[in-house]
Amino acid sequence: MNTSQPTVYLRSSTEAEVHVDGDVEQVIAASRDALNERIVEAVRLRAASAGTPLTAHLVDGARTWSLVIHPDGAVTMPEAAPGHPQHEAAAPNPTAPLPVPAAAASTALPASPLPATPTRAAAVDTGKPTVDDLLNSRSRPRRDRATTGWRGAVRKVTRGAISPAPSRAEQSRLERERAVQRRLGGPRTIVILNPKGGAHKTTSTLLLAATFGTLRGGSTLAWDNNETRGTLGWRAQHAPHHRTAVDLLGDLPSFTDADASSLARLDAYVRTQVDARFDVLASDEDATASSTIDAAAFDRLHEVLAKYYRIILIDTGNNMRASNWIAAVAAADQLVIVSTVREDTAASAAWLLDGLREKGFGQKVDEAVTILAAPSARPDPALVDRLESHFSQVTSAVTRVPFDPALVDGGPIDFEALSDGTRDAWLSAAAVIAERL
Repeated sequence: MNTSQPTVYLRSSTEAEVHVDGDVEQVIAASRDALNERIVEAVRLRAASAGTPLTAHLVDGARTWSLVIHPDGAVTMPEAAPGHPQHEAAAPNPTAPLPVPAAAASTALPASPLPATPTRAAAVDTGKPTVDDLLNSRSRPRRDRATTGWRGAVRKVTRGAISPAPSRAEQSRLERERAVQRRLGGPRTIVILNPKGGAHKTTSTLLLAATFGTLRGGSTLAWDNNETRGTLGWRAQHAPHHRTAVDLLGDLPSFTDADASSLARLDAYVRTQVDARFDVLASDEDATASSTIDAAAFDRLHEVLAKYYRIILIDTGNNMRASNWIAAVAAADQLVIVSTVREDTAASAAWLLDGLREKGFGQKVDEAVTILAAPSARPDPALVDRLESHFSQVTSAVTRVPFDPALVDGGPIDFEALSDGTRDAWLSAAAVIAERL
């Protein structure tokens, strides 16, 4: 495994280059803060692939300094240890060259050599209303109106002359929909995990993607990151082609040209789920092929796909030692642990969480969401309570989804055939996840 230490050359407040063994990665951002975050992310991905912290040497003209960037994104000073001057507690420096994660908030970093971001000039006070005054004079958003039940019927019959408030159930649905639709500061990656087959990972990936895609208006991708062959492409609606992540990887250089690349060109590689407004990127489906997606390939794919999708949901394989599996966890903004209400799949999920903590992903585990899926119409209530009790203590939230006969046959999912209860449960799960993005 390559553990060469990267050198980062700061070219300006919005541009840098990461050099590793002759490989040059250009990092561009709209602001100094965004550039800092992207530098950390670029080095973190390499650290996650190597499975060890990397020391980044930053160069700005004649000035140089070093930072240790860990696979989980923590940033520390080299050789920082209790009693070392660099380990003394200090408030995070807002002008630090790189953002300080919570895990390294006690580490004082050197002042940033980057030029300060220009501030907006103060408006000239003429005593006359400005555009801000005009925008601020807009009326407050209208209250929610009922659309279902007898309340919705009354509103429809009276053509809005009588407009009751939504029922408690409808108000709950509206609030959860707004949670899913909340604005994000950039692309977000959600990784669905359980090293046991049959744990409901692929189904969960597709149903979450359908919920996000439908409510957010697209820009959602479900990606099968199995190192060999997964079933996400089989469970999705059919497409006019059979290209996979391996094909996209081979043609990836054509997407690095901003003038030539576009979301429309990805149609040749992804499988559009028109009714649910999301895309699927399948894993390799050729039984005779020897190609696999490793960590480096995952990082390259993820970097490009994040330019085109706001939400990326990753269905993982069963081998938590595979390099692309680890790379996906490292890239995750949110982990989702999935288990059916069974002893074996739940034990596999619990073992996974213990292993992730040992690999240095403890914070991501603490912030993870657990989904417990009923394997039958009547799951064992005592087992449900026991699993919910355990996972609520080791992850940030637990949400349950019901059994649905429409999902039993293992074929392409017909989203229209799902029961109202199933839709509502997956909306709740998506809302819980979205609130943490």
